[in-house]
Amino acid sequence: MIIPILLFLAGLVLIVFGANYLVDGASAIARRFGLSEFVIGLTIVGMGTSAPEMVVSFLGALKGNADIAIGNVIGSNIMNVLLILGLSALILPMQITPSNKKRDIPTNILVTLLLILLGLEQTVFHFGTDGLSRWDGAVLIAIFILYMWQSFRTNQPEEDGSAEKPVKIGWAILMVLGGLASLVFGGNLFVDNATVIARSLGVSDKFIAITILAGGTSMPELATCVVAAAKKKGQLALGNIIGSNLFNILLILGGAALINPLSFSGMSYVDLGVLLLSALCLLTAAYIGKKDEIDRLDGGIFVAIWAGYMAYLIVNL
Repeated sequence: MIIPILLFLAGLVLIVFGANYLVDGASAIARRFGLSEFVIGLTIVGMGTSAPEMVVSFLGALKGNADIAIGNVIGSNIMNVLLILGLSALILPMQITPSNKKRDIPTNILVTLLLILLGLEQTVFHFGTDGLSRWDGAVLIAIFILYMWQSFRTNQPEEDGSAEKPVKIGWAILMVLGGLASLVFGGNLFVDNATVIARSLGVSDKFIAITILAGGTSMPELATCVVAAAKKKGQLALGNIIGSNLFNILLILGGAALINPLSFSGMSYVDLGVLLLSALCLLTAAYIGKKDEIDRLDGGIFVAIWAGYMAYLIVNL
């Protein structure tokens, strides 16, 4: 058990260092090409930090283990908003732009709701099965392509009033690639060894997927967002989370369903309800309290909801 623990800690170290280089490199690219930090967070950072979820969910689909494939994404998306954005907001309140309010946050809610409705077709509409078919997977992937195209088409770069020394584009790209490699490799070490430790304690696949695997595969997002918040790059952090959530549902679960249709039988209404609640929390933060900002109060509420959900899972092992 000592070796898995040491490898678990080594993965954590790689994740932290990778996140630091990824944030700095991505910000430099955003300035160089006139892209907003939100779009960079949504695309390069969001998709890059979701690589561990893709590996875990695709392998789960290939092995016919829907609980791992779906539970990993549901747990990751819940953790991304409630824990990761919550902690980031506690460090530094994040601005919510008009385009976030009009397009990005509503899209996150609609995509989350679409996933739930597709997954509960038999229960809600009395046809099909409770799960994602290959047709459902194709629909999710098509929506992902459309959203990415729309995000680049409406890109609005922010004024860069910082005094940061410009980074050469070649070095910035190396920072992004090196940071992503460190995040993915470190994330794999973290996930693999966390799973070994969890299985030795005799817990179920669903619990491992929603807690240990989701937590492990969300470590890149956590490290990236905390570093981004500390560097006062709130839009990059918000873009990372929304991008990761959309990537997880549309491309990862869409692709996994194309590989092998996924059953939702292992997911409870509580799991799906908290998933939808996490998406709605971003909307309430945009319009309640300090408008156009995820403030520290919002962050505290997010973290408290996540802690309550984890307590529920542990009690119902």
